[in-house]
Amino acid sequence: MREPGKDFQPRGTTAPPAVERMGLTWLITAAIATIVLWQVPGGDYILYPFSILATWFHEMGHGLMAVLLGGRFHQLQIFSNGSGVATYGISRSLWPIGPALVAAAGPMGPPLAGAGLILASRSFSVASLSLKILGGFLLVSTLLWVRSWFGLLAIPILGIIILGISLKAPQWMQGFAIQFLGVQACVSVYHQLNYLFSYSAGPLGLSDTGQMQKYLLLPYWFWGGLMAIASLVILFQSLRIAYRPES
Repeated sequence: MREPGKDFQPRGTTAPPAVERMGLTWLITAAIATIVLWQVPGGDYILYPFSILATWFHEMGHGLMAVLLGGRFHQLQIFSNGSGVATYGISRSLWPIGPALVAAAGPMGPPLAGAGLILASRSFSVASLSLKILGGFLLVSTLLWVRSWFGLLAIPILGIIILGISLKAPQWMQGFAIQFLGVQACVSVYHQLNYLFSYSAGPLGLSDTGQMQKYLLLPYWFWGGLMAIASLVILFQSLRIAYRPES
């Protein structure tokens, strides 16, 4: 057993190697199961809380990238069917790179954030703080940007649950939770895989990859494939580092 105040480490001298491997095995299994379930009818509802969280990660990626590029993040809407839309504005001085980056940030922002969460698990104090930041940011985003009735209900509930884990759960649970949420963020690009390989988003206009084709010329399916592969590389590399033994 770990003593109170000790850092949580996925691999270390305080837990048997079999237990450590089982933790990593479950994380990879959860990632694969999540990806598969999201592709089958009804999968969104089997993974309903994580489908909503995946939508939040995706739309926040768009909005925050717009803010980083000097634009405005106007609002975020999340609906009970698991879909969502972010409304933002970008300075025309950044054309064409700015819109392409904002489009890419929807699918790719979450895997980068997820990698950060996974890497945070190497230290219990950092993992616990990261859970508090994530839970708090879910609540803050509700106040600043969420403007749909369902989102105003669901996003704070997710934030409160994550904050509760960071404040009340034992160290091992916090360590696993931060890794599991990081995995969910990394694979959120697969939430709607058909959308990733679609040029059109229907009434909303171009899809994210369609926007990238418009501004970066290469075809939408190239960008879709590149981001799908990149998200898996980011996931497995972050897990590899997180489970690397201390020297």
